[in-house]
Amino acid sequence: MFTSVLMIEKPLTPEDVDFVTTLHGEERISFVVLLQPRGDQADVLLRAIDDVAMGELREAVREGEEPEGREAREPAEMGLEYSLRALREAGAEAVGEVVEDHPLDKLKTVVGDAGADEVIVLTAPHYVEEFFHRDWASRARHKVGVPVLKLFAHSE
Repeated sequence: MFTSVLMIEKPLTPEDVDFVTTLHGEERISFVVLLQPRGDQADVLLRAIDDVAMGELREAVREGEEPEGREAREPAEMGLEYSLRALREAGAEAVGEVVEDHPLDKLKTVVGDAGADEVIVLTAPHYVEEFFHRDWASRARHKVGVPVLKLFAHSE
């Protein structure tokens, strides 16, 4: 069985589920999903700049309203459960957890513990962080010892 650690920042869309579950053709796949809520990531200014770069001005204005910390925990747990259920319904094995602090440290541990074959980072574009190679995928490539695939999540 092929094992992927899947890093996400929001619940998977049906398109995302279809995409990640078919990446390896007919091979059986197991996912370990790590979800860190968007509000617990980069600062509000970086998120707003990304929104402006993508032409999503309304989203940029609302970045300050993104839940953080304890406020983000319950929606994140619900999003994780939704994503795990969707992966299982698509025929994959799936477990996961919400990550509150230091997602890359957690990623390294999970990759080792799970004997993962790859890491898939599935997020919205983060142009500023990607330009400076400070996004999850760029930083993970130097930490985990397995291939890291960066994919852009589909919108709701």
